[in-house]
Amino acid sequence: MKRIFLRIATLKFIKHTAAIKEMSDSTLIAQYKNTGSLDVLGALYNRYMHLVYGVCFNYLKEEEASKDAVMQIFEELVVKLKAHEVQNFKSWLHVLTRNHCLMVIRKSSKNNTVSIDEVFVENGDFVHLDIEDTKEKQLNVMERCMDSLPEEQKISVDLFYLQEKCYKEVAEITGYEMVKVKSYIQNGKRNLKICIEKNSGE
Repeated sequence: MKRIFLRIATLKFIKHTAAIKEMSDSTLIAQYKNTGSLDVLGALYNRYMHLVYGVCFNYLKEEEASKDAVMQIFEELVVKLKAHEVQNFKSWLHVLTRNHCLMVIRKSSKNNTVSIDEVFVENGDFVHLDIEDTKEKQLNVMERCMDSLPEEQKISVDLFYLQEKCYKEVAEITGYEMVKVKSYIQNGKRNLKICIEKNSGE
């Protein structure tokens, strides 16, 4: 019944008034926190649902699993958006989506082994590690190290390496200045590599 309710809520996304569509993300967030309206949350989520699906598909590699994840993330938003102070909804949602996908992978990984490179998409001369261990342990290391980065570095590294966005795309998505994007990626790459190498033997 809960899944049916969420799918019905999704269908409502295309029916929002022009007035709601013209509201900023921050206005919709404030309105949702004040009213708890799923129509308002739906209007906000609908703006980025195609991006959420794209991120899910990059991680999960399956269409149906990605569609399910899109619905599950909306369900998470119902609770989490009320509990967090969100300045940049698009970037915050991207991180939430990544974390959700990593958790899905972790739950399905108990009987499988994999190189960390299959999960952490390489770009150029990024981190190269040879860890012979379970996928769950590898994901724990990677997720813990990603979460240890300052927020700007974490978001920039995630977009650039995991999602294979160019500098310009990272700047457009996050709103960061180009020079800062390059700095966040460079410093984040170094900090992440140090953290993974330090924790890979645990």
